[in-house]
Formats: sequence, structure tokens, C-alpha cells
Amino acid sequence: MAGLLHRIRAWWNKDASEHAVEEAGMTQHERDLAQEDYEARKDDVAAGAREDYLAGGPRDYESDSERPRPEDER
Repeated sequence: MAGLLHRIRAWWNKDASEHAVEEAGMTQHERDLAQEDYEARKDDVAAGAREDYLAGGPRDYESDSERPRPEDER
């Protein structure tokens, strides 16, 4: 069981270690830009979630606007 947990942690943290190596080579200006980009993406995702919630969630509004076909046309 411990071996399985070790492999999962290694797989999960692989991206974190690669990100740390990449960040170590960045200048302060590049780090600031990356942080701004992250915050902007986070705000975009939050805005999209609010719009879905306010609109009642993801729906197919086009099919909702069509009238049902009469029984003889089906």
C-alpha cells in the first residue's frame, strides 16, 4: 500500500517539481507576468461559472424555442 501511495505522490508532484525548476530560472518580471496571467485565467473561469449559474446552467436554448412537431409529421 505504501508503494502505491509513493507512486501516486510522485506522479502528482511531477508537475510541481517541473514548475519549480521553470520558475527558478525566471526573472522577477516574468514571475509577475505569470502571476497576472494566472489571476486573469482564474477570474475568467469564475465569471463563466457565474454566468452559467445566473442563466440556469448550460442548456440548449435553440431546441427550447422550437415548437413540437405534430404527431403525424414524426
